[in-house]
Amino acid sequence: MSSGPPHGHDYVAASTTPSVVVLAGPIRAGDAPLLCDQVRAALRGAPAGADARTVVCDVSAVTSTDLATLDALARMQLAARRAGGRIRLRDPSPRLTLMLGLTGLDGVLAPEGASDPGSGVQVLRDAEQREPPLAEVQEAVETGDPAV
Repeated sequence: MSSGPPHGHDYVAASTTPSVVVLAGPIRAGDAPLLCDQVRAALRGAPAGADARTVVCDVSAVTSTDLATLDALARMQLAARRAGGRIRLRDPSPRLTLMLGLTGLDGVLAPEGASDPGSGVQVLRDAEQREPPLAEVQEAVETGDPAV
């Protein structure tokens, strides 16, 4: 007999490495503090080690893909970073993955099994040499140039 997806925001599997926090249903703005507390609690009891400092957030049962959901996930990542760890997302929906990409949070909130996202900032190439501001540019007029 199947009981269906879990309801509410429950912390489960504290003894596994890495720890798992299961998110289900719609996530509202008021849920972020409780979710951050769950992430900190999972990291507090974790032993030293790379996998132990990672909390897996199972988001497969999340029904809302809006800015409140993204805000809660970003706050959870911030709480984990401040506690010396990080979170990874397990089974994000295609819509959630798209929203993370559109908002630029895909570099900060990586799916489970992805390479280390680092700080979320990726340097693609060297910075270009800057031109002087437009106010300082002086143009010379050549005789014979057509009027614009």
